[in-house]
Amino acid sequence: MKSTIENDSPQTTKPVGRPNISHVHIIAFDLPYPPDYGGATDIFHKIRSLHDLGINIILHVFLYKGKMPAPALEALTEKTHYYYRRRFVNPFFGSTPYVVTTRNSEQLLRNLLLDEHPILFEGLHTTAYLGRPELKHRTMVVRAHNVEHNYYRALGEAERRWIKQKFFFLESKRLRDYEPILQKAHAIAAISPMETAYFEKTYGQSHYIPAFHSNSKVMSLPGRGDYVLYHGNLSIPENDRAAIYLVNEVFPLLSQPCIVAGSNPSAVLLHAAAKYPHIQIKANLTAEEIFDLVRNAHVNTLVTFQSTGIKLKLLNALYRGRHVVANSPMVDETQLEDLCKVSDDPKTMAHIIKQCFLEPFEPANIEAREKQLLNTFDNAENAKKLMALFETTI
Repeated sequence: MKSTIENDSPQTTKPVGRPNISHVHIIAFDLPYPPDYGGATDIFHKIRSLHDLGINIILHVFLYKGKMPAPALEALTEKTHYYYRRRFVNPFFGSTPYVVTTRNSEQLLRNLLLDEHPILFEGLHTTAYLGRPELKHRTMVVRAHNVEHNYYRALGEAERRWIKQKFFFLESKRLRDYEPILQKAHAIAAISPMETAYFEKTYGQSHYIPAFHSNSKVMSLPGRGDYVLYHGNLSIPENDRAAIYLVNEVFPLLSQPCIVAGSNPSAVLLHAAAKYPHIQIKANLTAEEIFDLVRNAHVNTLVTFQSTGIKLKLLNALYRGRHVVANSPMVDETQLEDLCKVSDDPKTMAHIIKQCFLEPFEPANIEAREKQLLNTFDNAENAKKLMALFETTI
């Protein structure tokens, strides 16, 4: 006879703070599809890698800039919730960072409270509810894409328009003052060794989880190419500044064809390149066209003036390209220094590039890359390390 004791007994509930690790909430600061810039790339391929592990993902996405729901993203999740970012907020008003206060939908909080699953906050941007008492028993991890106040200060230093520069400097101060909210998290998953050291010293409970990316194996071609390439989203002040530096200081010292590829090049960059017949700007290419340029170049030259996070263009160049010549801020504490030739002096950088053209890219170079890259930047292994943070912080 069927027992009725179960029905007569009080209902049991899951222990407080013991989420089901088969599920995880991910709060994304932007729509990560298509994965067409660094932050979106890390989030999308993290979702894909967790999905491949069998993790059921409840995704929360803030939409803005006219972006629309993405069925390709929804195919990787159990449920995807969309929220419109509150862009009407005055960016110069208030003490809370603009990037946070525009991402604080009450519907998001209600959706998080529907279960007890752990929560991954993508970036400081998404942490508006990190300190809420309703969530204090939940296991919460913050993915730190940058030390954000350093990143925004560097954006201000690279910005030419005074009103945007004023905003970046103000936002940098607000982010620095807001950052201690990270003490409410059970763990911080930092994207580079440099950031990991900073967060560990400042808040503790910080772990290096390398960037997730689109590459599964090294696809570099042996042999030679016939041009030098710089690529990046040229509408970002940092990348515009880097491209202008190369066009003004390095590429004029070369005789080989030089290509700068990326979206929305500035008038200053176009004017600078127009002086030199061997320098070409290729604007608004598709991702595949960019990857073809990366793969077929003899030298990928990568420069940055802000050593924050890890530049995914560097990973793409190493997985897909031949020789990589970079400056120090591009490679410092990335664990990729040994795979690049590094210089911070324009004349020396130009000389190194010339030397690269005397050296075909050898199968031995490809083998060295495979060994080092797959050891650190294996998406599947890093997805397991990320999930281990939830399991060890319960």
